[in-house]
Amino acid sequence: MVATSRENAVAGRSPVTGLPAAPRDRAIGALTGLALGDALGMPTQCLPREVVRERYGILDDFHPGPDDNEVSRGVPAGHVTDDTDQAVILGELFVAGHGRVDEHRFAGELLNWERRMRAAGSRDLLGPSTVRALALAADGVPADRTGRWGDTDGAAMRIAPVGVGVPGDPPDRLVDAVEQASRLTHNTGIAIAGASAVAAAVSSGIDGAPLAVSLRRAVAAARIGGRRGHYTPGADVADRIAWALDLVAGRPRDEAIDVVYRLVGAGVATQEAVPAACAFAALHPDDLWAATRHAASLGGDCDTIAAMTGAVVGAHAGLGSVPSRILARLARANPGLDLDRLAGDLLALRRSI
Repeated sequence: MVATSRENAVAGRSPVTGLPAAPRDRAIGALTGLALGDALGMPTQCLPREVVRERYGILDDFHPGPDDNEVSRGVPAGHVTDDTDQAVILGELFVAGHGRVDEHRFAGELLNWERRMRAAGSRDLLGPSTVRALALAADGVPADRTGRWGDTDGAAMRIAPVGVGVPGDPPDRLVDAVEQASRLTHNTGIAIAGASAVAAAVSSGIDGAPLAVSLRRAVAAARIGGRRGHYTPGADVADRIAWALDLVAGRPRDEAIDVVYRLVGAGVATQEAVPAACAFAALHPDDLWAATRHAASLGGDCDTIAAMTGAVVGAHAGLGSVPSRILARLARANPGLDLDRLAGDLLALRRSI
């Protein structure tokens, strides 16, 4: 009997071949899935859900940044944004530091990236938590204090490489790595909880676990991460993820988009964006292409939500569901984005830890 795609996903097999997906395929799937979701969501980010619905329906291709989008106006179709660029910066520093991020170098790389973006005319720059933290770092504030108020989703959006590079068992070790990589800009329980959830789901996928199991591990990691860093007021990220998963369970996928937008939220708050990404992953456990298209059709901070969704689903399903023409266009639009090499470096680090 031929297994269905959902059965393959439950068994940790490729939806195309039905054979076990290799860790390298899943690692490349995680990083490429992040970039895919980011590029799909580039034109729809910051737009209201109703505008996205009327203009695009459910995205089925890359689109250029529209004239009425203040952030992505004029950006060519298929280009990634800060989500992918910062994840690559973090991933390369994580490899160079053998599992630790040099915070001084990280601050410099982020500032250099923003200078290049400004010079290129980009309006998609550093987020509010990162801007505040880097200004404090420039004033000589110690690294354990610069991210004191960073509670937005910037830590979670760029954490996927840590999930590729660190095993999820024991979970405290993974959360330790997430906390260290996040504290410069997002040293709060809320941000670390969200980043821990994404990293745990990705790491679990690399190990071959079914996505449903990985999402349970994401909730558990968020509970650990929520006890790290500084306190800021806000809803519990772990509970919000569990609630979002229950909210969309059994719903038609197109209906679930509106439910996530209205109830879970599509803003830059960690406790909105990370639960939304987990919900979309749960709805499309074996189909990276469908997962990223639906998440990118959300509106709001949907480039980040789709990037996190893509990282999580890609770590489980690989790239088999993504049309080859789409992958080719993504590569052409982002020359020099060597995600295969980074995935290999992160896997080598994972084996050495």
